[in-house]
Amino acid sequence: MKTVLSISSVITALLLCTGAQAADTRKFPNKPLRMVVPFAPGGGADMTARIISETLAKKLGQPVIVENKAGAGATIGAAYVARSAPDGYTILYTTPGPQITNPHLMKSLPYEPSDLRPVSKVSIAPSVLVINSNLPVKSVDELILLAKKKPGEIRYASAGIGASSHLNGELLQTMADIKLQHIPYKGTGEALKDIVGGNTDMAIDTLAVYMPYIKAGKLTPLGVTTPKEISLLPGIEPIGKSLPGYDASPMNYLSVPANTPDDIVSILNKAVNAAIQEPDVKDKLLQQGILAEGSSQQEIEALIGKEQVKWQKVIDGADLSPK
Repeated sequence: MKTVLSISSVITALLLCTGAQAADTRKFPNKPLRMVVPFAPGGGADMTARIISETLAKKLGQPVIVENKAGAGATIGAAYVARSAPDGYTILYTTPGPQITNPHLMKSLPYEPSDLRPVSKVSIAPSVLVINSNLPVKSVDELILLAKKKPGEIRYASAGIGASSHLNGELLQTMADIKLQHIPYKGTGEALKDIVGGNTDMAIDTLAVYMPYIKAGKLTPLGVTTPKEISLLPGIEPIGKSLPGYDASPMNYLSVPANTPDDIVSILNKAVNAAIQEPDVKDKLLQQGILAEGSSQQEIEALIGKEQVKWQKVIDGADLSPK
């Protein structure tokens, strides 16, 4: 009889525990959330996160506090979130580095990419292929033809080894079967200065950075990295028209610790998608050269998988993987 009572007590306790967890989930969120940005304040990711967090807080009914945890190519912030309690209250504002490119660019990470669970896509940052007046071409097709005639002579600038502006160029070389001369700089600012000054020939980097120089006639846009034309740069065709399948616009998304419950992830997904559809949010992002773009949780998981495969091939092909 004592044994039966003991088992019964255990079952009752488990049911009560399960009920308490369900009740807690239904109350989510009932306290402020933290959105960790793995970069220093003032950068593109930081500004975008702060724009989104304001409206996300309204949708969730709780403050969303942005915290910057910069360093080590975004791995410090990513590791912090990966190790946090899987309760939905700590969110990573995620760029391609933590789960997509860093695993192939770094010898080791302080977390596993699978330690983070994607919640929703929030935006893409279109990039543009620009040239200075020294390069005698007027289209992506002409650029490719010139590169084939003069292998290794056309210089393309990037913000540094492994930066998206570097990988964008590597993807172009791979798909077009051409050889360019990569000139890495310590940041976008230095690269921009030299391409405007004529010390390098071209770059494929964030549209927001190059737009003022395009408008001033100091740089010529040949193509955008999105699959379709974008309103920010009307009349400029996608690079993919010349190279079908070329798509190199860094996406930003939100992620949480891997074991976060499905229903909490669902609440966050719905709130994020509602937030980025607000006209005010869209307008503010557009002013930064960013396009608001959401997804279901399943869609972002599938997209990350495809991006991991794509960029691993580019990184391995460029011999960028650590030895």
